[in-house]
Amino acid sequence: MLRTVSHEHIGGLVSKYEGLSKSQLVALLEKHDRTKKLGLVWERDEILADNAIDENFVATTLDVGLSDKAAPWRNLVIEGDNFDSLRWLRMTHAGQIKCIYVDPPYNTGNKDWIYNDRYFDSDDRYRFSTWLEFLYRRFTLARDLLTEDGVILVSINDDNRALLELMLEEALPGMKTGSLTWRSRTGGNDAKGAFLSSNHEHLLIFSKHSFRFSGTEKSFEMYKHDDGDGRGPWRSGDLSKAHDHKQRPNGFYPLKDPATDIYYPCNPDNVWRYSSNEYWSSGRIKTKYMEEWIECGQILFPETQRVEVFQDRASLEIAIKSGDIPSSGRAALIRKGLPPFKMSDGEELDSLDFWVGKKIGFGTPAFKRFKKDLKNQTQPLSSWVTPNSERDTIPKDSNMIVSGTNDEGAKVIKGIFGGKAFNYAKPVSLIRELIRQSSSPGDIVLDFFAGSATTAQAVMELNSEDKGDRRFIMASSTEVTEDKPDKNICRDITAERIRLLNKSEDKKYADLSAEFAYLKTREIPFDAFDDELKPQEVWSVVEALHGLPLTEFETGALWNEHATDSQVVIYADDVNNDLITHIQKHVDARANLFVYSWAPGQIEIEFPKRDFEVRSVRDTLIRRFQQ
Repeated sequence: MLRTVSHEHIGGLVSKYEGLSKSQLVALLEKHDRTKKLGLVWERDEILADNAIDENFVATTLDVGLSDKAAPWRNLVIEGDNFDSLRWLRMTHAGQIKCIYVDPPYNTGNKDWIYNDRYFDSDDRYRFSTWLEFLYRRFTLARDLLTEDGVILVSINDDNRALLELMLEEALPGMKTGSLTWRSRTGGNDAKGAFLSSNHEHLLIFSKHSFRFSGTEKSFEMYKHDDGDGRGPWRSGDLSKAHDHKQRPNGFYPLKDPATDIYYPCNPDNVWRYSSNEYWSSGRIKTKYMEEWIECGQILFPETQRVEVFQDRASLEIAIKSGDIPSSGRAALIRKGLPPFKMSDGEELDSLDFWVGKKIGFGTPAFKRFKKDLKNQTQPLSSWVTPNSERDTIPKDSNMIVSGTNDEGAKVIKGIFGGKAFNYAKPVSLIRELIRQSSSPGDIVLDFFAGSATTAQAVMELNSEDKGDRRFIMASSTEVTEDKPDKNICRDITAERIRLLNKSEDKKYADLSAEFAYLKTREIPFDAFDDELKPQEVWSVVEALHGLPLTEFETGALWNEHATDSQVVIYADDVNNDLITHIQKHVDARANLFVYSWAPGQIEIEFPKRDFEVRSVRDTLIRRFQQ
């Protein structure tokens, strides 16, 4: 974004840097030197942004009353500024989230979210910079949460797609994958100035290198042949490729059927897919030679066709001139001006003289493709999302996601809450299909602009459908304002939607169920960490660090323990003889044991030759938080 800089602005920059130390200024200059000069630029205070991440510690307080169903709770609903939620999750879930979907504020100026009060002012010429910086800080944190095959999906409209996409390239370097186009409505009449009505939105895709969409099912109707030789069903496929003889000279040669001695001319504009070991071939090949494919019976030569023999070159040229020659469309496969055929021994054969006296087939050889040899049983996902209303027009072998429009989102909200409880909710079908494509049973799905919890319902529906055990984390703010001090979107909309689905008597939702722990974020100054951090808050972090569902902290117990078949995790406020005896029992049982304590040294003294881990609460949490 280009901008002019006034003398007052320069003066402001000078005063902003006056209080910085020499090391801070050096670090800032070094960072500027590393920064790309081409791309999106927005107003930001880099030192303030860097310090904000570790400015204080974020704890979460478990509210049992707002949680739903019995513990242990596998799913999480987190109330608070999502910047704090993401900071907490970076401590507990780094590298564990497979799919992140977010529908962030679009910065259109609509007063439909709390941050507009602070982040959008139509008179502020730097309003887009503020919006971009707001999102940049959150996406840089979200990046650290992804698994090595994870993906982030971000909804946006046309207005600010370009800005958001460029910002995401900065926040998620090397992760840009592509985008999906979604029909958000049909028949929109509210046209813009150019009489253009926007009926679509975009889904930007940023993923780790190992990520792959599931794809859509392939149609195997074409695999209708089976020779009974154990290789299974097959179909006929194209033996040529989309390269001409100049681009792939080693694919330009006459193909001979050894069983009939019939020769087939190569299409000069679409040469053979495989090289020959009889004719010239450059470099290594990644597959078999044509002769090897023939030998294993995977080249299908025509059984009935026209076959001609031209006894001299003159009769061949007459046939070429009259068009009475094998062709592809209007293009003759044998014609003047083509290069000679190069043999493997270096000999060159004139491309016209070669055909004199040989049996020439007018048919087209094909390739026998076996179903078992398919690299993927699904086909790649299309970038176009088709609305349900057009489902009947989609071919059987379509590779598109099919979903509802915004109307569906509004109807579902009304059906669950009994009224219009939330604006601009995405349709469940869209988010469900995105998660289906991006995750597997057992994965964790995060939405840190959770709003009406459509993402949570999508996860619940998928789990009901395939009996999976995907988990969700919904992070949402209260959106409190001066006019509405009691407003709490997270409590009354995000979490409430899941509660209503859990107890719904509607047949559509009868099989949906998802217990969740309700957490509230709070900030703790690092110098007050030891005094202010509550045992329950420690316990939630410890359980989350080990991938365990959350439980309520037993106040008054000498220690809290969470045991599974694979591990035993203990947190003890105090170290005493009873704890030591209890630890010894686990040691004797050869358990995979982890013990957290504020005074780990006392345990280490008791077990000098231990084969279990003893971890300091303070060191572990702060190190993980500041990673």
